[in-house]
Amino acid sequence: MKTFIILGSLNALLAVSLGAFSAHSLKAKISPEMLAIWQTGVQYQMYHALGLILTAILIQLFPQATLLKTAGWLLLGGIVLFSGSLFLMTLTGIRTLGAITPIGGIAFLLGWLLVCVSCFKN
Repeated sequence: MKTFIILGSLNALLAVSLGAFSAHSLKAKISPEMLAIWQTGVQYQMYHALGLILTAILIQLFPQATLLKTAGWLLLGGIVLFSGSLFLMTLTGIRTLGAITPIGGIAFLLGWLLVCVSCFKN
């Protein structure tokens, strides 16, 4: 599905940009602990951007596997909730935003589980 290739590519672009931003601009302005949190968000965003592209390829290979589309949307939701909450927490210092992060992690887990189930079934 072309949508997931576009979304995956844009998220990969954003992950590279946010990684460069942290290395060149944020590094001098935040604590090493907060920088590590930011980097975790960047890493997970990149991994799951690639997962979105993989999902698009699998949808082409297994068009009858309807769960793959749901998996892609869960991966995207995970990026927004997991990485987004880490970025916001780092920029604002509001640590309670970290409560959102596990919801994104669950979305990632469910997305990957659906990829596995879809491929197993097809």
